[in-house]
Amino acid sequence: MPEWRGGWLNRLVARPGFQSWASRFLLTRGQARRDGAILFDVVQGFVQSQVLMAVVELDLLRRLRGGPQSAEMLGRATAIPPERMQVLLQAAAALKLLKRTRSGQYGLARKGAALMGVPGLEAMIRHHRAFYTDLKDPVDLLRGPERTELSEFWPYVFGARGEIDPQVAEAYSDLMAQSQLLVAQDTLRTVSLKGVQHLLDIGGGTGAFLKAVGDAYPNLKMTLFDLPQVTPGATARFEQAGMMDRVTLHPGSFRDDLLPDGADAISLIRVLYDHADDTVATLLEDVFDALPDGGRLIISEPMGGGAQPDRAGDVYFAFYTMAMQTGRTRSAEEITALCQAAGFTDIRCPRPARNYVTRVISARKPNQ
Repeated sequence: MPEWRGGWLNRLVARPGFQSWASRFLLTRGQARRDGAILFDVVQGFVQSQVLMAVVELDLLRRLRGGPQSAEMLGRATAIPPERMQVLLQAAAALKLLKRTRSGQYGLARKGAALMGVPGLEAMIRHHRAFYTDLKDPVDLLRGPERTELSEFWPYVFGARGEIDPQVAEAYSDLMAQSQLLVAQDTLRTVSLKGVQHLLDIGGGTGAFLKAVGDAYPNLKMTLFDLPQVTPGATARFEQAGMMDRVTLHPGSFRDDLLPDGADAISLIRVLYDHADDTVATLLEDVFDALPDGGRLIISEPMGGGAQPDRAGDVYFAFYTMAMQTGRTRSAEEITALCQAAGFTDIRCPRPARNYVTRVISARKPNQ
């Protein structure tokens, strides 16, 4: 078998003696130092995420919104010894969440302010406690444990119906609704619904995406299809928005029930990556059958990079879906192939605005 391109160089670079030489030699020391810094950033990544968790759990960003404070003041307010609070504040400043003043106090930095302004981000960070538990033994996770923390939190993806605890349903729905706001923004920036008369949103939860659609397209008729446990939240959202006359709520499970007909466009927002390939294939076939000729399909979710691995899709979301014990992060090419197998044509995947938020694929049912 021909040697993999670059194999000889990698063997050379992997030698400790070469690394020591490269760090001193004028023409290679810059690259050697950059590689070292990048590797150390990967090594210490788990500490950075826990520093972020502590900042959020102690609500430091909001405490500092009114102006800089000292470690002693923040320590008293949070029952943390001042010398340990100092360590946390220094770490947060190193991560550019906070900034240190000349007097030694700490104030809010632009990145910290931005974190508060991202809908659902703080809730997701708090939710990561379950994800951290599943990742404490990544090799065990890769081998497939019998249960995980995340699989207990996301019961919907296993097709559960009446047995779901209402409090679990509410927690699931709240987190989904908050994270859906950014997804809705980027989806509607990427695809136009001009010309669509009736949009069916499958797995739409409490309606965060359809609410954004309704705001952008005031004459569009909409239908939300999801499990009965989440429809009360959707009703409250649409009533508050004054949209109930434009929205039909259709309780059901796409695993077991027929999809509502009458829509000329169907959206699947963060749905496919929750499910296994056979479930996705069946769902896409059902969507194809439910659409009229010329009807549109819109898929929006994080995706892997395929031939060009992506940090968001192939690291974070790939391991997250693995911990859920169902579904997986697919590349745009894999989703395109599934859509083609279901019969869709004119499949497009525009360049994403923020691939760590979502990517969008649109397709059409051909005219017969």
